[in-house]
Amino acid sequence: MTKAMSRGLSASVWRSLLFSVAFSLAMGGPQWTGGDVAQGATCPDSIRVGLVFPMTGREGRPGTYQVEGIRLAMEQINAQGGVNVKACGKRLPFKEVVYDDQSDQGRSVQLVERTMSSDNVVAVLGAYNSVLGEAQSVVADRHQVPWITPGAAAGTIFSQGRQWIFGTLTPVDVLGYTTMKFLGSLVDQGKLDKGLKIAIALENTDHGREYAEGVLRWIKEHPGYFTVVFNESFQLGGTDFSGILQRVKAASADIFLSDAHLQDYITMHRQYTQLGLYHRMVSYGARGPEEPARKALGKAADYIFAGTWWEKGLPYPQVTAFVQAYKKKYGRDPDSFYPATAYDSVRVLAQAIETAGSLDRTAIRDALRKVRLTDSLLPGQVLEFQKNGQVMSPFVIVQNKPGDRVDFVFPEDTKTGDAVTKIPR
Repeated sequence: MTKAMSRGLSASVWRSLLFSVAFSLAMGGPQWTGGDVAQGATCPDSIRVGLVFPMTGREGRPGTYQVEGIRLAMEQINAQGGVNVKACGKRLPFKEVVYDDQSDQGRSVQLVERTMSSDNVVAVLGAYNSVLGEAQSVVADRHQVPWITPGAAAGTIFSQGRQWIFGTLTPVDVLGYTTMKFLGSLVDQGKLDKGLKIAIALENTDHGREYAEGVLRWIKEHPGYFTVVFNESFQLGGTDFSGILQRVKAASADIFLSDAHLQDYITMHRQYTQLGLYHRMVSYGARGPEEPARKALGKAADYIFAGTWWEKGLPYPQVTAFVQAYKKKYGRDPDSFYPATAYDSVRVLAQAIETAGSLDRTAIRDALRKVRLTDSLLPGQVLEFQKNGQVMSPFVIVQNKPGDRVDFVFPEDTKTGDAVTKIPR
């Protein structure tokens, strides 16, 4: 095993993976291998797709949102007769094979191994975040089953030369870079002074590291705009951030940038407020407008800005239709990007299957490499995978405003309101 292959995966995960291999061999392997039905294999009565997401545990809420987005897309496609599979001579409905990984990395890799080896699926959709995605992604090439993640954005996952993995989120370093591009635009407009000091606090994962790389790359390319006076990491899933926040306070920065997942964002910003910290502008990376955070933090969440892969206010007719359908099915608006990118992962898989004309996994994989979804929900409205399997859609910057309002503040063509560059005390 190379160092690159093992990066980001714990020893326990690799033990789980080895156990799963043994389990697969003991089961005798899959009964149907996704071979081309035109070459003699029996045409199934449905298109089986594996789903491995956290539906309970720490990440259960966003994982459930992703599963909801997937189920909505499958329901809509099935209501139209399913996916046209030329080799079968008919349309086939999607059928989910769903597993809850309980937000556990070791369990997540075992379940992906199980569904790829024993459940006769043509593809697997999985991973709420980059930590779970790093675990799941190592399985796809060995079983030669397409794996699409709507939630793992760390570029490290897609830099290992794997041939069977795809991701509907733009890399995290682009998030950091776009965040600074936004702040730089405020300097150019005279809304922020040049030379302001920035404090950075990052989760100790590839997600956090890559966010910092994007921030620091922009700053290096634009000398004189900002100065980083603090740059430290914290433990993912922590409960006490007072130590790092005290050091942030001592740094006397003007702007505070953190990269955190949802629960850490809520916990950290609550403690930030309790400790009496103040900065002109505050961001937690891609987190900010989520309903659970705004309920938990109240007015303390006002004016936080976030770079995000999707937001329900995007001015596209397909986004409006999606939001309406989601609310009708689940009784609430989609929260953050979680269900939207998952919804598009099903749509892009359906298009790839129709292009392939069969349920042959290799043909589907090859079609995914060339697919171009031109009515995507993503910013820019086009979903297509780069050579490494990851998309490169633009980010949008949103900012929380009082009254649970969320404004688009960057780029200019998406703006619904001006950025507040000095949070009221």
